[in-house]
Amino acid sequence: MDVQSLETLVAGQPLVFGGDRVTHVSAELAEAFAPGDALVVLQDTGEILHVPRADRQAARAAVDAAVRAFGAMGAVDDAQLDAFYTAFADHLEDDERFAAIAAANEADVARARERGRSTTRLVLSDRMRADMVAGLRNWTTVPSPRGEVMDTREYEGWTLEQVSDRLGVVAFVFEGRPNVFADACGVLRGGNTVVFRIGSDALGTARAIVEHALDPALEAAGLPAGAASLVDAPSHAAGWALFADPRLSLAVARGSGEAVRQLSAVAQQAGNAVSAHGTGGAWLVATAAADTGRFAAAVHRSLDRKVCNTLNVCCIVRERADDLVPTFLDALDRAAADRGTNAKLHVVETTRDHVPAERFEKVVPIARAEGDVEEAQAEPLLEAQLGVEWEWEDSPELTLVVVDDLDHALELFNRYSPRFVLSVVSEDEHDRQRAWRVAEAPYVGTGFTRWVDGQYALGTPELGLSNWELGRLFGRSGILSGDAIRTVRSRVTQHDPDVHR
Repeated sequence: MDVQSLETLVAGQPLVFGGDRVTHVSAELAEAFAPGDALVVLQDTGEILHVPRADRQAARAAVDAAVRAFGAMGAVDDAQLDAFYTAFADHLEDDERFAAIAAANEADVARARERGRSTTRLVLSDRMRADMVAGLRNWTTVPSPRGEVMDTREYEGWTLEQVSDRLGVVAFVFEGRPNVFADACGVLRGGNTVVFRIGSDALGTARAIVEHALDPALEAAGLPAGAASLVDAPSHAAGWALFADPRLSLAVARGSGEAVRQLSAVAQQAGNAVSAHGTGGAWLVATAAADTGRFAAAVHRSLDRKVCNTLNVCCIVRERADDLVPTFLDALDRAAADRGTNAKLHVVETTRDHVPAERFEKVVPIARAEGDVEEAQAEPLLEAQLGVEWEWEDSPELTLVVVDDLDHALELFNRYSPRFVLSVVSEDEHDRQRAWRVAEAPYVGTGFTRWVDGQYALGTPELGLSNWELGRLFGRSGILSGDAIRTVRSRVTQHDPDVHR
């Protein structure tokens, strides 16, 4: 077979995808393409992703280092891993070392604000720093999954053991949230290695963490260089290049729904296993048997900040709309007051009559990434837009819909939501059991939605939370943690040398 490298593109050039479909090269792509670049054609959509040579090289260099390190990790013991986590945490606690990291983060935040970007998750606050330190120290208390005998079978003359062991190189692409460094380094607990690609907004912060805390910790603990490697490139294409590397054992994507969709498709086409953590937003349903106080608390406590498990859609059954809609609005306003802002409400058109008209008429400042913006306090919304996840900055933002009954709410959830978090506020156990059986959600609760978090719920720093938007997960929880990344090996001890088939 004569295989040649692609050197140039021509505008209008056809590219086959999906086996029987054709897409065409645009003039802009043809102009931008250079020798050493690569193309990835997504087989479900025909979308053409351009990966420049520099991004390919940056991703390859990081994976090269992680592959070499994985070969050496088999000789690393748990004491060395404990020493790594301790040293990493100590370095982050050291004010002199952290000063350089803080300065880099301040520069990243300033640049992001100049570009009108959200900085809610970018700021490396005192709380985030403390959480990173606590998460790293927590890994020293988590037993290593390496060597865990999961099953033993005794046969005449021989014994079979199913043994948990390290998996390989794990790749992470995540948004500009610096604390993910501490979370993702949990994969080392099981003898794996990790490659990071962080969003461009936080790349300066990431470089500083690697230089002043991560790499020195690896060296101090005697872990192989490259056991945790950063893809030092700012573009999305570097993430595509990383996930297209067939040497990965697992690709973990965190970020916006569209970015995660692209990354997942790239990884799957390369034959890599994917754990996708994209579209979020929790749903809450108040049934006819809802307790008013519990409902108010659930709404209020689910809106303290914007993350993936923040309340995004609230459903109230029509039978209780007259008393629970005012309760909902009061809880929403209290959540906004806690942050010194005004709330933004989207109301499905069929629900509009249940919300005071002045909410739609009143214009208030809404805290956006670019600053306060004068907007109507409430706006109508089409039912088909129930799947929109509101990415708010300081002003709590969510959707309200009045439904016929619980089954109507569950039908809307399964149709429009990312199949992620569902809370059912009801004093009727039948309602709660009905929701558990019918809802396509990995996380189901009876109160506030923000409990969905590996650290909070399981005491283990999470690597990500999977939704069921692309189907249920096979053989594992939707909460991905470092100690859950493992493979299973079979080991036989033969007692009788004459055993035969």
